[in-house]
Amino acid sequence: MTRTAAVIGAGFGGIALAIRLQSAGIATTLFEKRDKPGGRAYVYEDQGFTFDGGPTVITDPSAIEELFALTGRKLADYVTLLPVSPFYALSWENGFTFNYVNDQAELDRQIALKSPEDVAGYRKFLAYSEAVFAEGYLKLGTVPFLQFRDMIKVAPQLMRLESWRSVYAIVARFIKDEELRQAFSFHSLLVGGNPFATSAIYALIHALERRWGVWFPKGGTGALVNGMIRLFQDLGGAVRLNAPIDRILTEGGRATGVVLAGGETLAFDRVASNADVVHTYDRMLRDTPRGPAKAAKIKRQRHSMSLFVIYFGLKRHRPEVAHHTVLFGPRYKGLIDAIFNKETLADDFSLYLHNPCVTDPSLAPPGGGSFYVLAPVPHLGTAPDVDWQVEGPKYRDRIFAYLEERCLPGLRDDLVTSRIFTPLDFRDELNAHVGSAFSVEPILTQSAWFRPHNRDDVIPNLYIVGAGTHPGAGVPGVIGSAKATAGLMLADAGLAPA
Repeated sequence: MTRTAAVIGAGFGGIALAIRLQSAGIATTLFEKRDKPGGRAYVYEDQGFTFDGGPTVITDPSAIEELFALTGRKLADYVTLLPVSPFYALSWENGFTFNYVNDQAELDRQIALKSPEDVAGYRKFLAYSEAVFAEGYLKLGTVPFLQFRDMIKVAPQLMRLESWRSVYAIVARFIKDEELRQAFSFHSLLVGGNPFATSAIYALIHALERRWGVWFPKGGTGALVNGMIRLFQDLGGAVRLNAPIDRILTEGGRATGVVLAGGETLAFDRVASNADVVHTYDRMLRDTPRGPAKAAKIKRQRHSMSLFVIYFGLKRHRPEVAHHTVLFGPRYKGLIDAIFNKETLADDFSLYLHNPCVTDPSLAPPGGGSFYVLAPVPHLGTAPDVDWQVEGPKYRDRIFAYLEERCLPGLRDDLVTSRIFTPLDFRDELNAHVGSAFSVEPILTQSAWFRPHNRDDVIPNLYIVGAGTHPGAGVPGVIGSAKATAGLMLADAGLAPA
């Protein structure tokens, strides 16, 4: 008898899970509501420009290589990863700049110029980061936490690493200079975490980047998505695009299949959702006792901030701007507090600017530049009265003016095309609860066992993958979640884990 599985949502987590299931012999169908796979890594194309919709920082290529190696294939046969250096160019309004590179001597040199006493402090922070990386990522990143006793087992290590402290507090213990503290604590924002509230465990991101570097797929992040989809199809997997799932069917307490928005009903032995975790329970399981009850519980949890994103194409390439550029605004803690806790949109902002043509000029017409810029903003639950249909164009114009002043002179004269993506789009296009860009916020009391589980506690053949489950958001996180979830699904099917 052929074993079958449905995976709902073709983001990185869903695709990685589908690859693992298909390679282990489970006939898997991957459903995606939009016209292209990718989820948050959707690709927009306009007037010869290619814009990656979401994640643009690849930090653990080994996790992706493992997916291809499962069937004797090589990642390099499907996509080329290009190294990015500096990892990030950081810039402050007072003129201070810091190139975050994977070169200890160069890091020491830059730190010494700013704050000589922090050279030794940085080394101590790096050692701490490597310790939490070993415990939190290598040991626990792909292990499902289904029972509270699973949490109890790792509690001593978490306590020893002072996981109750925030990322910023840990950085501040080792580093005295305020701007260097910002340089080494902003990373938690990349997975939806407030540096002043996110567990210090997430300081592991620094060691992860130092271990494997920062990479960018040739052709854009979308080329990596397409390479993974091609691998899945080469294994015999089926992909259904333009196929939004209306409901997950259940009978006798088990998932039995899915119903598409058009009414088509398909039966499956097991169902996994890479859709937003609140949407999965609130919408797709609305006819079950489990769905609304679980959705209500997750809604009470804290959710990550949203993002305001502008994709824009310029007729001139700007090679002087680094591939990954972070522009810190006049405030750090105050702005982050406003993003996570205030009901209004702050007047100032800090920005991440993506300039991929520095690494891969093919993403724009000859001589042009393809960019996106994002600003973290409150989600729709935190700031419900912000009318993004009105404020979005105004916010875009303010950001363009700021970029013109800081690093892209003549931006508006060179502008060929632009589009915006607001918290409303996260809610409506991606079904993200309150427009959150990263699902459940990664604080300690919402990590590991405290996150929605990789396998549902009540419906035994319903599984969750992606940012809303363990270990969390980010490309390494969701690919890790796929390994954890696949292990459960294969064991439940009586198969060896892939």
